[in-house]
Amino acid sequence: MKMLNLKGFILFLSAVLVWACQTPPKADPPKAVQPLPNADQVAWQKLETYAFVHFNMNTFSDREWGFGDEDPKMFNPSELDCNQWAKVCKESGLKGIIITAKHHDGFCLWPSKYTEHSIKNSPFRDGKGDLIKELSEACKAQGLKFGIYYSPWDRNHPDYGKPEYITYMRNQLTELLTNYGDIFEVWFDGANGGDGYYGGANETRKVDKLSYYDWENTYALVRKLQPHAMMFSDGGPDIRWVGNESGYAYKTTWSNLLRDSVYAGMPDYSQKYAEGQENGTHWVPAEVDVSVRPNWYYHTWDDDNVKTVAQLTDIYYESVGRNANLLFNFPVDRRGLIHEKDAENIVRWHEKIEKDFKENLIAEASLSASGSRGYGYEVDAVKDGDYDTYWTLEDGSPESSITVDFGEKTAFNRLLLQEYIPLGQRVKVFTVEAKNGEEWKEIANETTIGYKRILRLEDQEAEAIRINFKEAKDIPLINNIGVYLAPKLLIGPKVSRTKAGEVSFEKPELGLKLFYTLDGSAPTKESTMYTGPFSEPNKALLKAVSYDERTDKYSEEVQVQFEKSKSLWKILGGDEDMQKAVDGDPNTAMRAKSKTIVLDLGEELNLKGFKYAPNKGRQVHAAIKDYALYTSADQKNWENAAEGSFDNIRNNSIEQKVDFSPRKARYVKIVAKTILDDQPLPVIAEFGIITE
Repeated sequence: MKMLNLKGFILFLSAVLVWACQTPPKADPPKAVQPLPNADQVAWQKLETYAFVHFNMNTFSDREWGFGDEDPKMFNPSELDCNQWAKVCKESGLKGIIITAKHHDGFCLWPSKYTEHSIKNSPFRDGKGDLIKELSEACKAQGLKFGIYYSPWDRNHPDYGKPEYITYMRNQLTELLTNYGDIFEVWFDGANGGDGYYGGANETRKVDKLSYYDWENTYALVRKLQPHAMMFSDGGPDIRWVGNESGYAYKTTWSNLLRDSVYAGMPDYSQKYAEGQENGTHWVPAEVDVSVRPNWYYHTWDDDNVKTVAQLTDIYYESVGRNANLLFNFPVDRRGLIHEKDAENIVRWHEKIEKDFKENLIAEASLSASGSRGYGYEVDAVKDGDYDTYWTLEDGSPESSITVDFGEKTAFNRLLLQEYIPLGQRVKVFTVEAKNGEEWKEIANETTIGYKRILRLEDQEAEAIRINFKEAKDIPLINNIGVYLAPKLLIGPKVSRTKAGEVSFEKPELGLKLFYTLDGSAPTKESTMYTGPFSEPNKALLKAVSYDERTDKYSEEVQVQFEKSKSLWKILGGDEDMQKAVDGDPNTAMRAKSKTIVLDLGEELNLKGFKYAPNKGRQVHAAIKDYALYTSADQKNWENAAEGSFDNIRNNSIEQKVDFSPRKARYVKIVAKTILDDQPLPVIAEFGIITE
């Protein structure tokens, strides 16, 4: 028996030696293209999606930004269950949870020994609670990563703005990073300095955001206590803010960043740095943070405004599909639970994403490439499921291509590409062609890839596709390609109208048809089909749907109430910049020249209310808080139409609507009686009139 085993082993060894002699040595690896991610950054990128939880004193004060003077006894969730949070995230495919351990108001969700403004002085768990501990244990039980959000700004602490506060901040970070196990991400908010309670001193305190926090040594402390934790801020050092809170990265998104030019809270970050830079000096990939509701904290008025499955899906494609990680925020409610509507939609979102990528059509396809580096770098590596194998070329020109031959006409509408980022981000321009017969037709022309790029395409039928790498920093390294036929994302079109009354639709996904009505009836495929911008200057109720011809299904109906167009409107005594307040675009804003603004409607109208939109952004600025509104037929005799306050406009900076008794008028005068931030003049993104 022993002789047989020995004989078998010798035969096996002989076969291995024969194979080894016949197999060529693996080609030399390509050189790296700087900058490079470290191993922890690569592991972080592979997480792709995880959760934010905004739950703190603001949940009970009904604010977005607390002032710092809140009584700790206000914090008293009735049914807090961190296990429920973790289970919802697990069911949704999210890989971890980051909790707002301390927000700007300074209230701490753990019994910090360095402040009385904490959970230890609340009724929660009879003053013996530690929410950070409960959540860390719930995450561990569900196999989730655990992360900490810590606001550098503290509107409660008496030493904020002084050197002593930095010692306090680091003491608290030490508590958080040594008592709760492994931390995968430490999140530093870029909002720093401003008005607050500051231990009883109701005042404004400004700090030098670049130097005050001594970030170099603060980062060193985090690195010492949690060596594998990723640190987030506007400019890193490990992960950067994407520059908006709307849920999207950019069509061109570099993981490279000119990091030494960036600091947390810098005013022009979004415009100059958020997309990353091709010539960036450090690897600092983008993270997209977005709430599943309009606001970050729970408010009852948002219960009917939870993002739909379709909206959440769109966000996924514009974040993870554009070389960024996605951080979905849950505004946990006053019970201490993720609200049922939020939980339902996020679970359904995950099911939708799984359906979109259920079957990779490349699995049975034949692959070829314009070149190869040699053994170990063949083109079939892009479909072997191994992250660390990849296709690449011999050194030289990066221009190259990969062809996917299906062998027969195949329907698809998604293309997924990944670069092997441990050796740097490279591709600058690529195109995609589809082949039928002998004809090749270009179906996409794009820029960066990075860790992951997903293209949503028109429904295609092709025998083969070819991916052409046109420009790159060096030879491309592609480790994964996926081709899929996803069911249509059926959401209604986004509707906009210019000041002159021109209406435009934005198609939610390629391959859909859009239909609309203006007479109040429900739109169907028998209604008017949208083919391009059209004029509707009058008051009208527009209803629109998207339609998938392949499945004969409609999206939910979109309704937009148009007032009479603003084509004749003009702010009197104002320059061109001031006209932005009536240009029909809420994304543009103007700073008024006076607290009193007079608007000429160009004709007499039947008025019954007005609308005011403050500036959009991370924080509402110089918004009108207390107002008075007057109307006139001749600009001489004025009637008071409305007077009041936009009480919660700082925390809920959405369009405000005010009704008043109907009257005829041509002129409207709004007086900004009180302006936020003690500003002398108000900022208006858009002003509107409601007519009968």
